[in-house]
Amino acid sequence: METSRIPGFYNMTVEERRDLLKKLHSFTEEEIANLFSKEPLPAETADKMIENTIGTFPLPLGLGLNFLINGKEYVVPMAIEEPSVVASASYIAKIVRNAGGFTTEATDRVMIGQIQVVGCPDFEIAKESLLKEKEALIESANAAYPSMVARGGGAEDLEVRVLNEDGDSPYSKMLVVHVYVNTCDAMGANIINTMVESLAPTIERITKGKVYLRILSNYADKCLARAKCVIPPNLLETDGFSGEEVRDGVIHAFEFADSDPYRAVTHNKGIMNGIDPIVIATGNDWRAVEAGAHAYASRSGKYRSMTTWSVDEQGNLVGELELPMSVGTVGGSIQVHPIAKTSLSILDVESAQELAQVIVSVGLAQNLGALKALVTDGIQKGHMALHSRSVAIAAGASGEMIDIIAEKLVEEKEIRVGKAKELVEMYTK
Repeated sequence: METSRIPGFYNMTVEERRDLLKKLHSFTEEEIANLFSKEPLPAETADKMIENTIGTFPLPLGLGLNFLINGKEYVVPMAIEEPSVVASASYIAKIVRNAGGFTTEATDRVMIGQIQVVGCPDFEIAKESLLKEKEALIESANAAYPSMVARGGGAEDLEVRVLNEDGDSPYSKMLVVHVYVNTCDAMGANIINTMVESLAPTIERITKGKVYLRILSNYADKCLARAKCVIPPNLLETDGFSGEEVRDGVIHAFEFADSDPYRAVTHNKGIMNGIDPIVIATGNDWRAVEAGAHAYASRSGKYRSMTTWSVDEQGNLVGELELPMSVGTVGGSIQVHPIAKTSLSILDVESAQELAQVIVSVGLAQNLGALKALVTDGIQKGHMALHSRSVAIAAGASGEMIDIIAEKLVEEKEIRVGKAKELVEMYTK
């Protein structure tokens, strides 16, 4: 896509947005049919994805705009039910764009498979025996999934740990093998699980113990993505607040979250407001990404802010976000769900690494959007204005009446279903 800067997009009708998107992006006929279908996920397809299917559960699919990341334009599909998230991310992306855009990087796509061994006659000897056979074990793991090796990935390393050496419970002491696997552009769960399951008999023979769990870890701390933005204070100015006041307020808000878990949970939930919608829209496992992100926020032994905000020597606001990002662009539901494929087409990413970098950029933008609102007008002003439309619909408004009722609710500062029902009855008499 030539540009992610589309002024007035929010003022267009859904049909106008669709027509413009078709002009800006080279869709195939299949992608257009999938994206704009009344049933984008057919029941027959859904029935093959999970058990006991009775239907589908649609979410609004919006576009995050204005994103400039490493000099490249991105229009970002976001599937989410919460109002203000897409608007906030797009608004902050415009500010960061004017400051030069986001800069990002990502590590190699190395994921972890775990093998649990119990009942070893001597755990230290078992550990040393496994390490002596390290290269052979790596070779054996790769033999279980040769197609991944052919694509340039596969098992690359192996570590062994003994847990609870002094544990009192007969169940607590165990040996854990970590197999590090480069999954290339795949999410990697099936690849890793196949590899570690294939190693179980050999590991039992070497350790003289019994293998129980053999499964991937969703704590992908060897598969990281990082985003950074540097914003001059003048770009942060807002009604009644100087850029320096906003900058300092954001840093104070960050320090609060970094010091207090009660605030950190809400702070980090706001970051995931930006991350989860992209993970969902692209058919990735948002639960795995959530779990890994929150674990990473606790890596110091205390649950802290996922982002950091500071001021540099020039007085600029500097924001950074680093998270495990176990996402893929091939395999699994990505290849099955028609909207997931089309979302990746809109994003125009060439690899899972690139997708991960886009995702953390949006998470960083969403965090700044929330903090900026909190330290100026408060979070409710913009959020409730957008929420008022949902309240109007819940009260029975339809068509043009939705916006009329929503505006009245905001005007009277009573954004609740009961009040909306009163207004609907009044306007329909």
